[in-house]
Amino acid sequence: MSERTVFFLSDQTGVTAETLGHSLLTQFDGHHFRHVTLPFIDTDDKAREAVQKINEAATEADARPIVFSTLVQDEFRSVVREADGLHLDIFDVFLEPLEEELQQKSTHTAGRAHGMSDIESYMKRIEATNFALANDDGGVTRDYEKADVILIGVSRSGKTPTCLYLALQYGVYAANFPLTDEEFDSGALPKILSKRQSQLFGLTIAPTRLQQIRRERRALGKYSSAQQVRYELREAEKIFKKYGIP
Repeated sequence: MSERTVFFLSDQTGVTAETLGHSLLTQFDGHHFRHVTLPFIDTDDKAREAVQKINEAATEADARPIVFSTLVQDEFRSVVREADGLHLDIFDVFLEPLEEELQQKSTHTAGRAHGMSDIESYMKRIEATNFALANDDGGVTRDYEKADVILIGVSRSGKTPTCLYLALQYGVYAANFPLTDEEFDSGALPKILSKRQSQLFGLTIAPTRLQQIRRERRALGKYSSAQQVRYELREAEKIFKKYGIP
């Protein structure tokens, strides 16, 4: 498994860069990401120190680092762009189109990303996002009692992005669990889920769309075959009906 170093740069705590970056990186299997957060970059010296750390990581690894940045000040953004990495500047992506559309320059005020009127709601959404990432794909089940919802469905039916959407938009604590051959053969839920039926929601998908998604991930073998896709969706539907899962 290949490893890439991922840097999160911010003039504040780095929570925004981390949240968006983590959400995007969950969509890429087969990679191990080493996360490094560099917060409170509010001077030229700190910006150049960040460049040095990114360049050192690039030298030590076979692949250049990925850099998520929410730096607002143009002078610090210019400095960090000198680093050897893939730069994903969140303000470049969003601010410039907004300035053009609104016909007004942004204030470029540091810290405004956290200046929402309802900080309690914001923090809940951040905590819910962390919960979704920690309880993704059935890897961890010990925190299921904290979940508002637990999505179940076949592989690649959209469980992870749906959980992240619920967390980021609404602060919903959403976990997800993949149904596999073990459940299809027995026609039963695992014990960890059967205890929490009130939290369960089934996620399904059109067979043709699922086959398309699976082919992009693993083109060969029965995993992406039409027969396997139809079988898994059919068996998942049986489980939903058996346990009364909406």
